[in-house]
Amino acid sequence: MAVELENAAAAEAQTEEKKDSKALKIIGWLSVGMAVAALGIYIGAELRSRSKFKKRTPYDFYSKAGEGVSDEFGVGV
Repeated sequence: MAVELENAAAAEAQTEEKKDSKALKIIGWLSVGMAVAALGIYIGAELRSRSKFKKRTPYDFYSKAGEGVSDEFGVGV
């Protein structure tokens, strides 16, 4: 009878270890997936900003040229 109780206790302990191990694996894979997604978003944003920077036109450098007069108009100075 005592041997059966020991075997049952050992089986129960193994079951709990498997559950804990499975939960930790799931948490680990989720964290890895979130890290990969965050890295992908960061790299995508960086590549997009670099692409937009390379496609500038001469008009982008002088986009505010000539608007200084309209900014001061009607200020009351």
